[in-house]
Amino acid sequence: MKDKLKILVENAKQGDKKSLELLLIEIKDLVYNLSLKMLLFPEDAKDATQEILIKIVAHLSTFKYESKFKTWVYRVATNFLKTHKGKKAMEFAMPFSDYADLIDLGQSEKIRYTNNEGELTLLEEEVKVSCTQGLLLCLNEVDRMVYILSEILDYNSIEGSEILEITPENFRKKLSRARTKIRNFLTNKCGLANPENPCRCNKKIDFLIAEKIINPKNLRFAQLTDRSIDMVKRIKHLEKSVALYRSTPDLPAPTTILNEIVSTLNYR
Repeated sequence: MKDKLKILVENAKQGDKKSLELLLIEIKDLVYNLSLKMLLFPEDAKDATQEILIKIVAHLSTFKYESKFKTWVYRVATNFLKTHKGKKAMEFAMPFSDYADLIDLGQSEKIRYTNNEGELTLLEEEVKVSCTQGLLLCLNEVDRMVYILSEILDYNSIEGSEILEITPENFRKKLSRARTKIRNFLTNKCGLANPENPCRCNKKIDFLIAEKIINPKNLRFAQLTDRSIDMVKRIKHLEKSVALYRSTPDLPAPTTILNEIVSTLNYR
């Protein structure tokens, strides 16, 4: 029996509009979460996801089944994201040294914003995810994508090089460089990666709210269940720098994305 995606691809390529819409539903979260990991800000990720899905529709006829469809989707997405600079992401990106200074600023022992345990739980998670995802913006676009594909999405160098259309050797070199930079930073600065470091997510809540880096009334990442910060604390054997990223759950793509694409492409 053919797999679901292959059937949808074949039907969509033959002009079946319903299959095309179902195909977009199958891949929109995949594309959105890759975009979010690359661009940090949901607003930028939403715009990028829409552009990528439109490109996938426009170039679907060129898919020749020489790789898995999801691999091809990632290739289209990475080709776009390697050169796309989201507006907010571009404003926030900074060198590792500047990010280290940001980590050191505004650590407070007492949280002034709220005493509500439920709010504090969500805010602490928001800080954790915002901080670790923001750190990725210190890497250049290609190294960032290599790190995401390998360390977060668990693609090996053969698969990753196929997606990025570079040699496996080049992929491994870029991964080694990116991995070293991220690991060294977290080991030297992050209290979750290394308990000897003074920084704790809850200590940064007031400062990040004051700097408008996080908005307590509109959290971007914090979920009501399965806090990734708790999962990291329980992990004993996996390297902490990897665990910090893999523990973060994927988020659903905004529901408006598909409607906007369908409208743009006049598929009704």
